[in-house]
Amino acid sequence: MSDIRPAWRVPLLMTGFIALALGVGAGLVRMGWQLPLPDAGLAGWHGALMISGFFGTLISLERAVALGERWAYSAPLAGALGALALVTSNPAIAASFAGIAGVVLLAASLHIYARQRAAFTLTLTLGAACWLAGNVVWLAGEGVPAATAWWIGFLVLTIAGERLELSRFLPPSPRAQIVFGCIVAAILGAIALTHLARDAGWTALAAALLALALWLARQDIARRTVRERGLTRFIAVCLLSGYAWLGIGALTLLTGGSAYGSAAWDAGLHAVALGFVFSMVFGHAPIIFPAVTRAAVPYHWSFYGPLALLHLSLALRVAGDLAGHLDWRMIGGAGNGLALLLFVLSTVSAVLRGRLVRQP
Repeated sequence: MSDIRPAWRVPLLMTGFIALALGVGAGLVRMGWQLPLPDAGLAGWHGALMISGFFGTLISLERAVALGERWAYSAPLAGALGALALVTSNPAIAASFAGIAGVVLLAASLHIYARQRAAFTLTLTLGAACWLAGNVVWLAGEGVPAATAWWIGFLVLTIAGERLELSRFLPPSPRAQIVFGCIVAAILGAIALTHLARDAGWTALAAALLALALWLARQDIARRTVRERGLTRFIAVCLLSGYAWLGIGALTLLTGGSAYGSAAWDAGLHAVALGFVFSMVFGHAPIIFPAVTRAAVPYHWSFYGPLALLHLSLALRVAGDLAGHLDWRMIGGAGNGLALLLFVLSTVSAVLRGRLVRQP
């Protein structure tokens, strides 16, 4: 079957960003900000909106584009419908759609792995399996907290797989590849352990994430491309700063944040989910967005604005968590939301700027 036209991908992309906006709003309400939400109960679904609604939809959309098969688009469609179900106060239906999306994404990832058997395609497939496992846990009624470790695995392994793919230009040594495989195995084992001993599992996961941060910082080609200019340098800055946040989050969880629900756990989790993951999103958006929509995102120096705000506000938020200052935490959280908004606006303005430049 042939691929679908880029115009049909845009509604799925927009639904994912709506889930992002609602997820950010839900997170701010949980922190104490008074914001209007379509439903007050959305505050309890912050994690599901961000992971399954936003990242699940966008990652599965990217994977469908890479595969080029129409059936693969049922994954982002189901992810988008799941997000809409949360908005209409139907968490059971939302979990069901998320489960369907996870099954299709895993099938698409296995299809790609069958075409190209490589370490990076295997890592991407394992990441998809983590999303499916987390969605199954959620669907089984164990709640979002029990699914969180699997969802973190989904994001981290997806990013690691994509970076491993690009490392083909500067391939790691055979020993480094073995170390990478051991780290991935440790991440999966630690996530499974969280169901038997939650605190011990999170401690083990933190140790594995710290090892991954060190591996990526050592092996990624960004260490060299950061000396370049323009978009190449911006992407490298995003990557290296993201690895720093992954290490900070892992150390925070490792040294006192393994107790679920504690302030240190919140600091460590968001250092990973915001600092690491969204630094990767900021850096890869000028590449992925054109691949999905066929709309160019020309580089502009203003791209550094949202990135700087993300890092500064997240530093304030983490400091507020660790020092017990609720006002720091709230201001930092608001800064996080503003950074994401500015990122979306800068991307849209870049697209419009690119279209104006192409006109005679």
